[in-house]
Order: sequence, then structure tokens, then C-alpha cells
Amino acid sequence: MPELFEFETKRLRLRQWQESDLEPFAALNADPQVMEFFPEPLGRQASNDMAERIRTLIEQRGWGFWAVEVKGTEPFIGFCGLHIPTARLPFSPCVEIGWRLSSAHWGKGYASEAARGALVVAFQQLGLPEIVSFTTTGNQRSRRVMERIGLKYSGEFEHPSLPEGSPLRSHVLYRLQRDQWGTRA
Repeated sequence: MPELFEFETKRLRLRQWQESDLEPFAALNADPQVMEFFPEPLGRQASNDMAERIRTLIEQRGWGFWAVEVKGTEPFIGFCGLHIPTARLPFSPCVEIGWRLSSAHWGKGYASEAARGALVVAFQQLGLPEIVSFTTTGNQRSRRVMERIGLKYSGEFEHPSLPEGSPLRSHVLYRLQRDQWGTRA
């Protein structure tokens, strides 16, 4: 079994998932505002299944989409971390950085803070050569986080998991090479 990575930032703790995370995760995934740039909000079973897949991947690799808590105040506000996409993307194979936080915690810098910590794990501890991130073209909030953490716009692509004609199919790709990152964390 690989070493399980967990870490803290100034305000946050990124950790393995717990049973107590399932209810707030389901509420987050059912929120139309949070899920605006996804095909649809998730029901409770789909949310639980997603959490279990995330937890299993962390157990297998030692890293993944960690549960995020605000130290001392909020036991679960969403997830952030690293993932190997299962979809066959034009830039595969790759490791992506991603996040999903409850809307009550937007605008506080938590996504950027957590993502910067995940970059430290990616580049310093795992030695990955590159991290990518992608979202629908209209998701300006996520695009700003990508730019804040140092990723650079690298073009657009059609996401193969979304049907032709879907307004969400057009995506933007951002990238960051380890040698461009340095130690900016």
C-alpha cells in the first residue's frame, strides 16, 4: 500500500475522506450553483459513489482529490487535489488538478490555497513533470484559480465525454510544467 499523502496549508487541511463527509458532499453536489458547469447536479447515491471512487483512488495511489476542511471551524467544505482523468483527452496521459467547494466558501481564497498545496505534493513529493487543469470555456471562477496558481492557458478542446451540441463541450486547457513552477508555493 502506498504512503497516503495528507497536508495542511495556513488555513486548510487536505485529508483522506471520512464517512461524515458524505452528507455535506451530497449537499454540495446537489447545489445548482456549484454544478453550473457540469451536466447536472448529482443525487445522493451518485454523490456517495463519487466519494467512494475518490477515496479508493487515494488508497491505491496515496494521492487524489482530498477532502478539504477549514482548520478548527469547518470539517468539510469540498475537495481539491490531483487526478488522472479516465476520459481519453487530446492531451492524455496527464494528471489534472481540480477542486469543488461549497458555494458558501467561495471568494475566500480556499480553492487557490488548497491547489497551491496540491502543487507542492505534485511537483516536490511526486516529482510529476506537468499538471493540467481544464474546465468549460465559460467557467471564469475556475479559470481565475488556474491563473492564480500559475497555470497558463494552452488552448481549447472539445471534451469527449460530453455530447455533440452540449453548451459544456467546449473546454479550455491550462498547463504548468514543474520547471516553470519552481518553488512558488
